Amino acid sequence: MRGVGWITGCALALLTAGPWASRPAQADAIVVTRAMQASTIAEIFVEPAQVRVALEIGPGDLRAFALILPDDSYQRLGHAPRPVAERHAEFLREGFLVHADGVPLAGTLTLDVGRRVPRDEITGEPLPVATDGGEPVLRLELRYALATRPRTLTFQQPRRDGQPAASIGFVAYHRGLAVNDPRYFLAKVTLDLDWKDPWYSRFRHRNLARKFAAPLSVYLYVEPFEVRQEVVLRPRDLQHWTDLGLEGRDALPAGAQAEVIRKVVAFLQTRNPLTIDGQVVERRLDRAHFIRRTLRTTGIIDPPEDLDLASATLGVIFYVPREALPERVATRWELWNPQIQVVPAAASDEAGALPTRLTPEAPELVWQNFLRGPSRYALTAVPTPPGSRSWPLPLASLLVLAVGLWLARRARATSRARVLVTLVVTCLVAALLWAVLPLPMSLPGTPGAQVTDAESSAVLAGLLHNTYRSFDRREDELVYDRLARSVSGALLQQAFLEIRRRMELENQGGARVKVRGVRLLSSETKPLEAMQGFAGTCTWDVVGSVGHWGHVHQRANRYTADVRVQAVDGVWKLTRLDVTDEQRMGPGAR
Repeated sequence: MRGVGWITGCALALLTAGPWASRPAQADAIVVTRAMQASTIAEIFVEPAQVRVALEIGPGDLRAFALILPDDSYQRLGHAPRPVAERHAEFLREGFLVHADGVPLAGTLTLDVGRRVPRDEITGEPLPVATDGGEPVLRLELRYALATRPRTLTFQQPRRDGQPAASIGFVAYHRGLAVNDPRYFLAKVTLDLDWKDPWYSRFRHRNLARKFAAPLSVYLYVEPFEVRQEVVLRPRDLQHWTDLGLEGRDALPAGAQAEVIRKVVAFLQTRNPLTIDGQVVERRLDRAHFIRRTLRTTGIIDPPEDLDLASATLGVIFYVPREALPERVATRWELWNPQIQVVPAAASDEAGALPTRLTPEAPELVWQNFLRGPSRYALTAVPTPPGSRSWPLPLASLLVLAVGLWLARRARATSRARVLVTLVVTCLVAALLWAVLPLPMSLPGTPGAQVTDAESSAVLAGLLHNTYRSFDRREDELVYDRLARSVSGALLQQAFLEIRRRMELENQGGARVKVRGVRLLSSETKPLEAMQGFAGTCTWDVVGSVGHWGHVHQRANRYTADVRVQAVDGVWKLTRLDVTDEQRMGPGAR
């Protein structure tokens, strides 16, 4: 307890003279998500034998917790002297209260001083501690023994005139599983407990919930060259329909997860069929991973680690290759039980996601093509090198003329009329073939002919566009073939591997960014001396999105690179692309 007087003395000075004296009331605290910025932070741990409440009390809330302060600090707040033991008993009886099934629990408390734990303002997760530590706080720990496992727990914080006396941000855990996202503590809250499966423990107030509280969810992603169907689930729930070997377990060891994934995938491939334009289609497995979800991010757990079975969450993604954008995609959810009566769902395309909720009465998730002017994913035309323009060479017409002249020569000895008819018919057929069957042929140009700055920018813009558009397809062979139209030489394999690496998200198990647009911002080039082409630097933006784990994230990157473009077989191709700078742009830069 030594040091408590010092810390409360400093805090009291702040209360009367510093900015804490004019701290505004948190009138809209319930809807504000940054509860971890509250003056007091509380963590409630519900365990089989006890309830434990750990509080970090900041200077702004010392008056609300005056009953627990040392004598000198208590009196400096203007209170008459009272024994510490008496004040502590009153606090446990009337200050912070815990009721189990309506019966008040007897508690004990311990008090200490320390520094505030830095936390993420959104998720509440602890952050690395600064060298000088956080602000000084009082650490109060309350313990309440449980003789039985109650069905409900009710918590009440200190009140003043019937209203909450403190600004408390809190998270409650039932058997280690978070019941709610960080929120502000109300005057009084009730928690309904599910001891068999704490996933289903819930606060009765609708604002005190987890964002990811649904045990099952299903999503559709519709893109020009593929359709993806995704299921996020707890294997513990799937055990209701198929034996995954989880009965009686509380944990899922890392070594057993591969077999669980195999069984889950095999089961899902036989359920919840996917139809495209009225036809049931065969789905291919894209990937399946155990994932960890927070309010900020969702990522795969790699390398595997032992998981609590109550919170272990698996994401499974199937895909169907497509040649064109469909008109209608649908999946019918078939898995229902008494606890799973609502399944969050969403159908996404380039315009965004349309969320919905599936129920046994309305179990179908449908995407309908309402896109107006969807993005074009074709390769763009790139200007040809100067002096290498294509000319139509009428080989078929020349062949017909040769045959016609030979026939006319043979007919000359018998009839001049026949010769005339033969020549007329031959000319007509040759003219027709010239119009419909020309053979383009690149003729050699003037050696050393170069492009202007404006022309080189147009060439670079087209080559960069086509380079990224090559990765619209999933199959490596198709990607490589399309890429070879814009990239040549040793750069071809390098670009294939490097661009693919940059388009795959870290910690997402192979999720790939779908490029929406490529924009050349600037270029500075000079002609090559020994060959037809140009080299220099350029900067461009790539805008894309990735849909996975129930979200569509927008991404934008800016690149600067040293480039070289040469005329190869009558067309421009990139022969050098060395990225010298890469920046994440916009909201995705976190």
